[in-house]
Amino acid sequence: MKLLIVLENVVMDGVKRAATVLGNNLNRQMDVAFYSLENVQPYYTLEAPLVTAKRPAPSNVLNYYGAEPYQQYADQIEDLCDYLVTEKYTSVILPAGLLTSFAPLIKNQVPEIRVIAWMHNNFKTYMTQYYKLMQTEFKAGLAAADTVVVLTDSDLEHYRQFNPNTVKIYNPLTLAPERQADLNSRVIAFTGRIAIQHKGIDYLLEAAKFLPADWKIAIAGSGTAEDMAIFKQLINKFQVADKIIYRGALKDRQLQQHYETASIFVSTSRWEGMPLVMGEAMAFGLPIIAMENTGSAEYLQQNSYGIMTKSQDVADFVRVLQRFTSSRFLRRYYAERSLERISHFTPATIAAQWLPLVKETNQELV
Repeated sequence: MKLLIVLENVVMDGVKRAATVLGNNLNRQMDVAFYSLENVQPYYTLEAPLVTAKRPAPSNVLNYYGAEPYQQYADQIEDLCDYLVTEKYTSVILPAGLLTSFAPLIKNQVPEIRVIAWMHNNFKTYMTQYYKLMQTEFKAGLAAADTVVVLTDSDLEHYRQFNPNTVKIYNPLTLAPERQADLNSRVIAFTGRIAIQHKGIDYLLEAAKFLPADWKIAIAGSGTAEDMAIFKQLINKFQVADKIIYRGALKDRQLQQHYETASIFVSTSRWEGMPLVMGEAMAFGLPIIAMENTGSAEYLQQNSYGIMTKSQDVADFVRVLQRFTSSRFLRRYYAERSLERISHFTPATIAAQWLPLVKETNQELV
């Protein structure tokens, strides 16, 4: 078996993080390589070879959400197809919408290869926001794929209308904890890009106004210059500079300490696929409070493993947060629920669910 995992780049991003963790684990059982359309230094540790497109794409975007992907990436698609043929790959994984749109062209050039499209965000966001300018190509990619992998029950229902061979597999846990969180801490952890609209940073900072005097929110993540400027403006607007510990982008031991020194994890996103950081926080035994979206709903399972507040409702979020800051018993109870939930997300468990999707090609080719 030879598996190629294609990425736009290997920069700091949830899609790339999940793909590299999965690839590193699958590499222990088969021949895996990563393939990047852009020539950038990988942010994450790779345990399989990284190949860069012969004619790399410009490295000035995190993810491509524009129009006419076949024209914009004509050289990279041609190079990718040539590489798949030359190196005799049996399977290829295409995460997110741009790469999924390549599926019909890949199948045309390499009809025997197994193409797996991997959806990392919810259906509505992909269709109406991220890939609205390339809907035709995106839908064609979904239909051409041999299998579409999604993260939530909601997405399973929606994506099946384009491809009946759609399955749900969770993303793997992306951080292995060394110690558990300190539930006596007066620190609330937030991890995510400083993407104001997507991550609901405005809601988070507004909620900070209502924290008890001795509590703070520690934020790990970075953003574009534009979003960082708005971030600073919002801190001033809500007068919460004394409530915020801004730590910037973290990884490895610093990220572990970010979780270890907190007693609650919060998410205020307007939309999510299934946020990796929520799984990371659960692995450290952090109780979870999250505004409602399809991703938090999948993790928390009707409040069985954490508390989901009303979507985009700061008052409801603050009400629940105040219950947690005032009760160590409540924090301890939901810490135990977090640890129970995350047992379903171990990398070995997730890799085992992916193996049949990749092996099927070999069985067909024998």
